[in-house]
Amino acid sequence: MPELPEVEVVRRGLERGVVGRTIAKVSVLHPRAVRRHVTGAADFEAALIGQTITAARRRGKYLWLALAAPGDLDTPGVPGELPAPLRPAEDGDALLGHLGMSGQLLVVPPSTPDQTHLRIRFTFTDGGRELRFVDQRTFGGMAIVAGGASLPDPIAHIARDPLDPLFDDDAFVAGLGARRTGLKRALLDQRLVSGIGNIYADEALWAAGLHYARGTDTLRRSEARGLLAEVRAVLTAALEAGGTSFDQLYVSTEGVSGLFERELAAYGREGAPCRRCASQIRRDAFMNRSSFTCPTCQPRPRGGRW
Repeated sequence: MPELPEVEVVRRGLERGVVGRTIAKVSVLHPRAVRRHVTGAADFEAALIGQTITAARRRGKYLWLALAAPGDLDTPGVPGELPAPLRPAEDGDALLGHLGMSGQLLVVPPSTPDQTHLRIRFTFTDGGRELRFVDQRTFGGMAIVAGGASLPDPIAHIARDPLDPLFDDDAFVAGLGARRTGLKRALLDQRLVSGIGNIYADEALWAAGLHYARGTDTLRRSEARGLLAEVRAVLTAALEAGGTSFDQLYVSTEGVSGLFERELAAYGREGAPCRRCASQIRRDAFMNRSSFTCPTCQPRPRGGRW
């Protein structure tokens, strides 16, 4: 599943490709893609016509497009020009999306042949590039959230991510220490810190020299802050590389794969030499997934319960 770097790459692509444009038509080609829009596909299609996309935003692994209905935007100074900057009401609606396991949001020329797993098509009044939601496994989806332009209510419980300027380091350290669980479980808890999934949890823990089963209540404050610093470093490096692509299921809005797979130090490297000490990377079963660690650099804690 795409994590913070991959979703942020997509958000930036949407910011470049669709913000400031007005939706002319929406075609839902698979009902499962809008299953979270409780009033159904026909309402989803009709409600978006004429809406202008004013911002592309993200919280953790969720994306949303802030919308403004006709008349909600400032009047342009020159007929036919968009307001600059766009200043919609923050209580406007939102088009909330989640990529799931295989979702893609592509901004492509209208002449581009339909993708095999095309689920939703958005066309715009300017006749330019289309926005297409493609999803092979149909675990992702989109929905309109009334009054969600600032922060959609369905994801209001999700914590800020470590790259957010408003992320509270002290609250994270305190929250980590208050839990009685393993470090990796805590990093995957989107109520504590968002955007981190299996890949970047393993990478940050390797960088910090901490085992995933280390109890959060055993961590010194200096270790917690060091781990947070490594989380930020890993997420930033992955973002600069365009994210991690193990297959063609994750791509940017332009269809480009991420390159961070080449930089991975732990995740997916079972049996490969550790980049620090040359010990063989180990894989353990973890929460119906896998965890990858160096047995030398990340010794398992005695009596570790997680």
